[in-house]
Amino acid sequence: MKEIGIKTIDELYVDVPEKYQLKRRLNLPEGRSEPEVKQYVERLLARNITCKDMPIFLGAGCWPHYVPAVVNAIIRRGELSTSYTPYQPEISQGMLQILFEYQSMICELTEMEVANCSMYDWASALGEAARMAVRVTHRNEVLIPKIIHPERKTALQTYVEPAGIIVREINYERETGQLSLQDLKEKISEKTAAVYVENPSYLGFIETNVKEIEQETHAKGALFIVGVDPTSLGVLKPPGEYGADIVVGEGQPLGNPMNYGGPLLGIFACRNDLRLVRQMPGRIIGMTTTVNGNHKAFCMALQTREQHIRREKATSNICSNESLCAVAAAVYMALLGPKGFRELSKTIMLKANYAIKMLSEIEGLRVPVFNSVHFKEFTVNFDAAGLAVNEVHRRLLKCGIHGGKNVSRDFPELGETALYCVTEVHSKDDIDRLAAALEQIVRGK
Repeated sequence: MKEIGIKTIDELYVDVPEKYQLKRRLNLPEGRSEPEVKQYVERLLARNITCKDMPIFLGAGCWPHYVPAVVNAIIRRGELSTSYTPYQPEISQGMLQILFEYQSMICELTEMEVANCSMYDWASALGEAARMAVRVTHRNEVLIPKIIHPERKTALQTYVEPAGIIVREINYERETGQLSLQDLKEKISEKTAAVYVENPSYLGFIETNVKEIEQETHAKGALFIVGVDPTSLGVLKPPGEYGADIVVGEGQPLGNPMNYGGPLLGIFACRNDLRLVRQMPGRIIGMTTTVNGNHKAFCMALQTREQHIRREKATSNICSNESLCAVAAAVYMALLGPKGFRELSKTIMLKANYAIKMLSEIEGLRVPVFNSVHFKEFTVNFDAAGLAVNEVHRRLLKCGIHGGKNVSRDFPELGETALYCVTEVHSKDDIDRLAAALEQIVRGK
């Protein structure tokens, strides 16, 4: 205080107007011992009801999946949990190797050739992919599906607006939900930098026209961007197999808990085209050898793309790293292996479609809204039952069940509709319990 020339702490706040200053002590209890504080906090926490206390059928971008114990055991190691971006790679070989393995497995999973390891989430990955496509093609328009996560769309618009990029929506087929090829043909032009699709879609159905979309996109010289839920890639064709130039997605299902909605992990991969790779955002870890050639060595590659070197000319401003989330994903994918990943995807798809079958038999419900194959998520419409989604949700909570997300505000044309999620953590009893509760709610309205 003497050094900075003040006599009281209050002098630090002279810029705060008098009317906003609290002139009394805070209404807090006196200090307590550590055991007392712990007991008090535990009593508060006991009032919470979590996904461990009831079956939860809410997904919509952050999903309930099982995290094997070995994942947490490894990421809690001090060498990993305190790691940040390895700007001094010569002393971070272990972390760099894990991130390199993560990138390699993402490439294998998506059938792409280059992946990074440092995107915040699916939304930021999409925003960066759109800007990257504009830089590569020197065009200023991006086409996206009308059926997209509303928060993902908002994040995209936030990313592209300052760069003067125009975002246009492509309509969908009302019966199936599939992207309208006719509308795509009418809207794509020589101004189009990229066409973006999601497979599975935000509302859970599988997009079956991806090859036709890819052909229309590349015929106009635009880039084809595909958004994926990685857990679907044990049963669905990987994006690289049907011509994707850039792949984005959400890595949270890969060994990362829901954790109040974050932190998440953005997946980002592309073809091995230097035009793309040099415009790719985020960290890329490469493998080389030591000077004598006797040992493998790892390093941050193509750093001249990044903001710690190029500042405002960088390909992105991804500063904070998602290293720990990427480590969790690497451990998870290595643990499952190709066979385990296929089993995971099959289990999710079978359970989700069992839930669709059970709920579709309830009179008054339309399940799903779209006549398409669904993977993990599906829509439930309550119009025929004369029920509002929020009322159904409240009644489900009283039954000890957490329902799906209300999508009526985002897609009013679908009526009173909710998006439900079923993964490998849901048992047959959980699904049967949901069906019984919904049937009771419909009958007792």
